[in-house]
Amino acid sequence: MGRRLQTAAALTCMKICLMVFNFIFWLTGIGILVIGVWMKVSLYQFLQLSDEYNNSAPYVFIGTGAAIIVVGFLACCCTVKGKPSLLYLFSCFLALVFMLELGAAISGYIFRGKLHAGFKYGLKDALNKYKGSDNLHDKDLDRLQSTLHCCGVFNYTDWFHTAWSEKAEAVPPSCCKTLKNCNNTPLTNVTHIFHQGCYDKVTKFVNENLTAIGGGAVAIACFQLLGVILSCCLAKNVNKAKYEPVA
Repeated sequence: MGRRLQTAAALTCMKICLMVFNFIFWLTGIGILVIGVWMKVSLYQFLQLSDEYNNSAPYVFIGTGAAIIVVGFLACCCTVKGKPSLLYLFSCFLALVFMLELGAAISGYIFRGKLHAGFKYGLKDALNKYKGSDNLHDKDLDRLQSTLHCCGVFNYTDWFHTAWSEKAEAVPPSCCKTLKNCNNTPLTNVTHIFHQGCYDKVTKFVNENLTAIGGGAVAIACFQLLGVILSCCLAKNVNKAKYEPVA
């Protein structure tokens, strides 16, 4: 009977630990979902200016976050019921997500160099195709310059050699610090515009955000190993308690 009580206490302790893990795991799913939505709404307008950017990236985060939220809720039910088969299935899912997140973080770090090169060509192409209209392409470039306080690819003089400028010394209104008395077409006072190019600023902005996202993904992936261990231990002890003799 003493061993049975010890096993019951161990099961209760592991169930509580796994429930706490499931709750935190569920919160990480919400976090990943929010990151995916943020990438699609805010970061996307910068990332899509790179020739190397994959448009499906935000949807991967959104889909992964939604899946974790659903599985995290179902995992709580599995923990309460204490079904070994469901617990082993949950641990397999955690192991799979761990490998996917770790692989995505490593791939993102390696891919970062290509993303930088893609920004250089993407920004040059954006300037050459700029027409000063209300189309989506021009809006993204204008939003980039006004948000990051930059102008041109490497500096504001890049605009002087574009088709939009028509070989005149002119820059778009989005390069102006303030629209009042900017005199940007033609440019008569450089103190009224942003001087730094967008390439350095956008790569720094993306680096900081991707580093934070990648670091978070690695931390979440490592945390999931704890869930694998807890769920497997609980499943093993449930089976042990089921077949352990009373005497």
